[in-house]
Amino acid sequence: MANTSDYHPPTLTVDMVVFCVEDAQLKVLLINRTAPPFQGEWALPGGYNAAGETTTQAVERVMKTKVGMDIGQRLGFFEQLVTVDTVARDPRGHAVSVVYLGCGYNLSLSGGDCTHALWSVDSLPQVAFDHQEIIAYGRDRLIAKLSYSNAVSGLLGETFTLSQVQTAYEAVLGRFVDKRNFRKKFLRLGLVTETGDMWAEGAHRPAKLYRFNSSELEIFNFISL
Repeated sequence: MANTSDYHPPTLTVDMVVFCVEDAQLKVLLINRTAPPFQGEWALPGGYNAAGETTTQAVERVMKTKVGMDIGQRLGFFEQLVTVDTVARDPRGHAVSVVYLGCGYNLSLSGGDCTHALWSVDSLPQVAFDHQEIIAYGRDRLIAKLSYSNAVSGLLGETFTLSQVQTAYEAVLGRFVDKRNFRKKFLRLGLVTETGDMWAEGAHRPAKLYRFNSSELEIFNFISL
């Protein structure tokens, strides 16, 4: 019979990768840590999974408490991303983290217990734990999802122009795409409908406004950009 005194279960935690597009850049939500380890460094919002909670309930509580975010109201896209179980990832001891991925629009947050800010994923500060690798993994997942789903809807408002859709794609991909080719391929997917309204800014020519046909995640054939 195994000696159960040698069994020490790891701590269960949750972390959240929240992306948005701001100033034509893909940005991620980080909090500033006020306690060791990594005191003063930036990190993904996260915390412990309390007894009796599912990991989804835990991440909803953590986001509400730490940054004042109601996930159901503020994120247009939300899913479980990965479970990270590297033994030495936390100097306090073995911690397994269930990581979630979300996308939001116009994330001007106020409230919560932690100082928080949106950082460009291409110019991150010193990030605690293994969170830089998790952010990179989250971006890779989002890049993949843009190629076969309407996940980009989470980065856009209720109505939007095709230029704004293209900007969101380019921010996630980290490169420019051909305007004419992009619009032709995107419209061919049949994911959006014209609202009948126009959007104008400054001296630019007014542009048609669109909305997604569904607020639910939709899957389509692979799109190559």
